[in-house]
Amino acid sequence: MGLLVGSPQWEAGSLLLTIDLTAAVLLEAVECGVGMIVSYHPAIFQPLPRLTDADPKQRIVLEAARRGIAIYSPHTALDAAQGGINDWIAEGLGDGDIRALEPAPTLPVNEQCKLVTFCPADAVDRLRSALATVGAGRIGDYELCSFELTGTGTFLGGSTTNPAVGRRGALERVDEVRLEMVCGESSLALAVTTLREFHPYEEPPIEIYRLQPRPARQVGAGRRIVLDRRQPLAVIVERIKRRLGVSGVRVAVAGTTRRYRTIGVCAGAGGALRAAATAQDCELFLTGEMRHHDVLAAQADGCTVVLAGHTNTERGYLKILKKRLQRSLTELQVTVSRKDADPLHAM
Repeated sequence: MGLLVGSPQWEAGSLLLTIDLTAAVLLEAVECGVGMIVSYHPAIFQPLPRLTDADPKQRIVLEAARRGIAIYSPHTALDAAQGGINDWIAEGLGDGDIRALEPAPTLPVNEQCKLVTFCPADAVDRLRSALATVGAGRIGDYELCSFELTGTGTFLGGSTTNPAVGRRGALERVDEVRLEMVCGESSLALAVTTLREFHPYEEPPIEIYRLQPRPARQVGAGRRIVLDRRQPLAVIVERIKRRLGVSGVRVAVAGTTRRYRTIGVCAGAGGALRAAATAQDCELFLTGEMRHHDVLAAQADGCTVVLAGHTNTERGYLKILKKRLQRSLTELQVTVSRKDADPLHAM
């Protein structure tokens, strides 16, 4: 979600971390004089056609803006990131291999396209250097990255052409080098212009390929952990309760499995990942809440479901986030809200 209220130019000497931005949390922020609220759940989730004091959500946003308090929400990014909420939950289940249930495809901005041309060998270095000056050929911290392949090119120039090699009106065969360089989308037009300028041919051959994002195993929605050793349900449940700091969870047991090894995890409401978990042979699926019929569907697929409460699967991570932010933002004071709480209570 990112920055929801405020400006990147606003100054903040302190941050307040919360799961939900309620009126009580906003009042706490005002009393503590914080400059930014980091709210895991977005204060603005659905598009707002207008911003008035017509309902509590809008009143909170308006008051924060009036007070000069920025609001930032890291919601989905914090779920998907390596070392984020879902990794924190999965690591509490025991030693094992952890990966994303739905890996997020990523592509560095400098590697969105591949630019290809063909030229004589004596022009390769000049072309590569020229293209590098406009951003082509950058891979990570490396520059001037390219690939060369030699071969034979052919052409037959018309009566108005002026070939740099050979003559017009005859089929020519030329020893050429295929030169490939990656390029960012924003640099592509300038790279093509530069290629035309520095290429020795009257009509330089140009090929552009869009590159596909690469799945990142450790980044994405949910987590799938394969424990080093199978564990009884009672042991796994105790680990869950200890990790989340809760006294109880709800369990829908499926099949005859008595010891579990492959577990799917999704903080919050995980119904959307239930099918992905069962498709990847998860014997148990841990989330905060799921619709009744999603629970039945998981059971039918032989997957035991553990429901720990929506914000119960999220709130415990705030203290981890606080430590991470304090290490990175040493000049800021970072605190966890004392007014933020699960709105549901057992009776």
